[in-house]
Amino acid sequence: MNLLRILFPVCLILFLGSCKEPLPRPVIRIIPQPAEGTDKDGVFVINSATKIGISNENEQLRHIAGFLTSHLERYFGIANLGITAYEFGVKQSVFLKLDPTLNLGKEDYHLSVLPDGVLIEAAAANGLFYGVQTLFQLMPPSPKQVGEIILPAVDIKDAPRFAWRGLMLDVSRHFMPKEYILKFLDEMAMHKFNTFQWHLADDQGWRIEIKKYPRLTEVGSVRTNTLRGHLANGYGIDTVSAAGYYSQNDIREIVEYASDRYITIVPEIGIPGHALSALAAYPELGCNGVPYQVGGRWGMYSDVYCPGKENTFIFLNDVFSEMAGLFPGKYFHIGGADCPVTRWDRCPDCETRMKEDSIVSTQALHNYFVGRVTKMIHSLGKEVVGWDELLKDTSRTGGVIVAWHGEDYTITSVRKKNLTVVSNGKYYNFDQYQGNPSTEPLAVGGLVTLEQIYNFDPIPKSLNNKESRYIMGIQGNIWTPYMKTPVYVDYMTFPRAAALAEVAWTPKANLNYKWFRKRLLVQIKRYEAEKITYSKAEFKTLTN
Repeated sequence: MNLLRILFPVCLILFLGSCKEPLPRPVIRIIPQPAEGTDKDGVFVINSATKIGISNENEQLRHIAGFLTSHLERYFGIANLGITAYEFGVKQSVFLKLDPTLNLGKEDYHLSVLPDGVLIEAAAANGLFYGVQTLFQLMPPSPKQVGEIILPAVDIKDAPRFAWRGLMLDVSRHFMPKEYILKFLDEMAMHKFNTFQWHLADDQGWRIEIKKYPRLTEVGSVRTNTLRGHLANGYGIDTVSAAGYYSQNDIREIVEYASDRYITIVPEIGIPGHALSALAAYPELGCNGVPYQVGGRWGMYSDVYCPGKENTFIFLNDVFSEMAGLFPGKYFHIGGADCPVTRWDRCPDCETRMKEDSIVSTQALHNYFVGRVTKMIHSLGKEVVGWDELLKDTSRTGGVIVAWHGEDYTITSVRKKNLTVVSNGKYYNFDQYQGNPSTEPLAVGGLVTLEQIYNFDPIPKSLNNKESRYIMGIQGNIWTPYMKTPVYVDYMTFPRAAALAEVAWTPKANLNYKWFRKRLLVQIKRYEAEKITYSKAEFKTLTN
């Protein structure tokens, strides 16, 4: 495979027989790197005379072709390109072919650029969409209103390594406006991510409208104070209100926007801990029943949902039922992490529950709680996703485990035959520093570099091939206690998400960090064109 040719002089013979000056051959630098790619001779020029074709009249096909025509007009000034259904073979065209009979997976595609046209074919719309995303990356990274684009001739056969290629965004600690969520989804699509875990509620804020429980957003979405400085050395609290939530109309718009980009949203409402924002709105759901306040500092709180009160389960069932009508995806994330049980130890309602149901310990009470919520989720036609703390329940089977504690948890999850998403916090938590803390924005601590992300193999060596099939994919987590703005989130996410995206998509045998670094220098020009703020912490080494 030769993807390193920089210049290839070619003479384009026009219909008048005249010869233009030799055209420079663009550098082929794609992230994530395709599974297979072969350089071909020649170039193809897209201009106002280029035809955009689709293989049949199909709403999804037209929509994907619309991404292409919008991109050409917005960045290169090539406008008024109609989309027409016809048979493949028309010269000087970009043709999108959807053919379910092709021997390709749902997200696979074949892209061929030749001097007389472009063909992108796939068996499913998902693959066709990713083929168009790759075509964008064959275009100049710094677009100008030039009226034409020179594409290098290539043949690409591509398929993802993992089925779950995810990012998690926490909007509880700091709310991110709807407009940014839409932009974030575009950023994900650009990197071929397909799963967005949306952390919608925690101690520090409830961010989704539930019509049956209006106080969740009236009270639970408003934090009256926030810790200043770092949790380890805070210097007081501020008194500036931090608030925000998504209406159900906002949710519908965001879900549709994600679906158009073949991204599944996995909403997360954590149980039984991380519940303080819900308790502030409805204190009767806690063990004490006293007034609570939305959390103003980071970390864990001992006030959690009370499993001894039946109203707790009625409330959660109502919440998840409303959410089921908003999120059509297969999975609901129920958290399951970090639940102190000190309140349960002293709660008469919990004591009664344990006696009546022969529950012998607070860990067993935790298992009981999660088990009841799991049945709720199943009754709504959804599958449960949870953090790896759920592995403490040795009787639990099924669902998806997001393994964030480390490799041992990944191995345990897999050997219990759980579908597993590797989200190792040491490498995949993007709230950690990217460079010298003295020159970087405030972060939770630690250090996660591009090279660490790229070179970490999410599949433990001790797993055999059969066991490895239980690993669905990988996910990066963006926790926002110190990220107050969308610009801050982008800065902490990129370019690290590019390294994660390549590990998630590209076959392991094709991974090469040195080559990735060179391609990243082109990718950051795309970031600049798309107004994506990114960290320059490692860029002084990228040019070495």
